Amino acid sequence: MSVRSLIYSFYERRLAGKLVGKPVPQHVGVMCDGNRRWAKEMGFVDPNDGHRVGAARIKELLTWCDQADIKHVTLYLLATDNLRRPSAQLDPLLKIIEDLATELAEDGNPWRLRMVGALDVLPAPTATALKAAQEKTRDRTIGVEVNMAVGYGGRREIADAVRSLLQQHAAAGGTLEELAEILDVEHIAEHLYTRGQPDPDLIIRTSGEQRLSGFLLWQSAQSEFYFHDANWPDFRRIDFLRALRSYASRQRRFGA
Repeated sequence: MSVRSLIYSFYERRLAGKLVGKPVPQHVGVMCDGNRRWAKEMGFVDPNDGHRVGAARIKELLTWCDQADIKHVTLYLLATDNLRRPSAQLDPLLKIIEDLATELAEDGNPWRLRMVGALDVLPAPTATALKAAQEKTRDRTIGVEVNMAVGYGGRREIADAVRSLLQQHAAAGGTLEELAEILDVEHIAEHLYTRGQPDPDLIIRTSGEQRLSGFLLWQSAQSEFYFHDANWPDFRRIDFLRALRSYASRQRRFGA
């Protein structure tokens, strides 16, 4: 092991030790940004190599989350806006996401997968692969629950939630006037893609960008944010622990 590796290993252990007994986010959202930029900076001809390396990093992230006793992780993998990319860019990315879901669902892995997004806007083979991975893991209870946001848009999620609520109310024989009288935020929250889960306590975004880009617009109302300059493939456990340290040092007031 090199001297540098020894130093990193020591620092990791020190960081992890300082987090013992500190508040831990129960739900972490991760915007895995900067894969293509990383590939370009590293001299790769095919920018999708950045996505492949980034996909491998995700499995490491989930292991770190298990070690930290985090219960839910939402990964922002493909926005609805990304679907407008040329097929030469989009098709390889979709295949990488399919392969990632299939790998995470393999026997021996502890994670339960949940697809959060409009699967109907995805190509049929991609939607089928994602649904199969979700179904294969639905009875897992040990590892973190992993929301894979694919074909995801925050505004679309809210629109879908309202549509679902209206349909449910109509099916029960209610009128719009009756719904308008009782409607509150909890009614909408019950129809979000992440229904039944706590809202994210912490959202991490890599690549230096400092915006949500439509990610969990409803759920992030009280979230803490951590922006990291490195591109996603370079995101290390040290960086993850630093994000947890930053979260633990904050006072969450929830508007009070």
